[in-house]
Amino acid sequence: MKKKLIQNTKDHFEKLFQKPAKHIFLSPGRINIIGEHVDYNDGYVLPAAINKYICFAISENKNSECVLVAKDLNDVYTFDINDPLQPIDKMWANYILGVLHQLKERGLKLKGFTLVFSSTIPMGAGLSSSAAIECGVAYAMNDLFQLQLSKEEMAKIGQKAEHTFAGVNCGIMDQFASVFGKKNKVIKLDCTTLAYEYHPANFNEYQLVLFDSCVKHTHLTSGYNDRRNEVEQGLAIIKANYPEVTSFRNCTEAMVVALKDTLGEIIFNRCLFVVQEIARVPLAIAALSKGNINQLGELMTKTHYGLSELYEVSCPEMDFLVTEALGEAEVVGARMMGGGFGGCTINVVKKETANSVIQKLTKAYKIKYNIDLKAYKIKIAKGTSTYGI
Repeated sequence: MKKKLIQNTKDHFEKLFQKPAKHIFLSPGRINIIGEHVDYNDGYVLPAAINKYICFAISENKNSECVLVAKDLNDVYTFDINDPLQPIDKMWANYILGVLHQLKERGLKLKGFTLVFSSTIPMGAGLSSSAAIECGVAYAMNDLFQLQLSKEEMAKIGQKAEHTFAGVNCGIMDQFASVFGKKNKVIKLDCTTLAYEYHPANFNEYQLVLFDSCVKHTHLTSGYNDRRNEVEQGLAIIKANYPEVTSFRNCTEAMVVALKDTLGEIIFNRCLFVVQEIARVPLAIAALSKGNINQLGELMTKTHYGLSELYEVSCPEMDFLVTEALGEAEVVGARMMGGGFGGCTINVVKKETANSVIQKLTKAYKIKYNIDLKAYKIKIAKGTSTYGI
């Protein structure tokens, strides 16, 4: 799949411009094993880059003209790198323009270039295709024009580009995972300080499978903002009663339970989920380190029920997919992944039965919702990188 993507992107470049691209870069999508909705609550996340990529074929130009070609969309955008850069009505181009704008804001010297890109990251599935574009472009510009950027700077540039040119106030996890990913490694990331550690992620006889619900409910943004407000209110109440608490990271479940009546049912549920989810991350790392995939699966499943029942960011389609998956003996863990209200579930399945589980869930989902389920068998891969031509 990767080789086919690279070849198709290279061929398209050569067909359009009658000469081969001088550089090839790959930038991956990402998953999050566990640590959902705790990035803005001083928790740790456990993301990893995956073997779904955006491929960039690029050559420098002798002038200041830039040509962007979105192969999959059959669309082109041309501009001058010396002109002021502003968001336009092509969202795909804004992810690239936003990165270039950030580089220029830092006083870095850029020249014209021609770029063709194509992707195997499914759009809208919550696998961070936008972060892959941003980080791929930052990485490519750094390489082409010797900008001397660190990986951390590239991730921050990608995040800022998303804020300013795409209008999405995202955290740093997606870009960080895309740039810093390593094969068969998960990243324990502190989204507040950006301190990180690599931990082994060998799934052995198990396979990670993503089920794309193909739904995205409209209250994703409002629901996300509501949750942020609710946990902020809850933390303020907890701090008022326990002055030693500085964040959810040093708040205990016992403290939250003791304040149940004071917090009220909704805010209590939100805070309880956050404290429990923060505690699950080190347990998941320990399970992975020992190769105890069953225990990891149990923790992931607990996360789903926390997200569904306490944090209330799931939806009927996601709950159905998790319930159906866990009904199969070969599935040891399943949960919704990402912001919620649609998107993908992540499942840990015995390798030899992955295809049969996919067939069963595809059939059940079609009967229940009349939606064609999309399934992706994935591996944990390395981050954004140069691909030798």
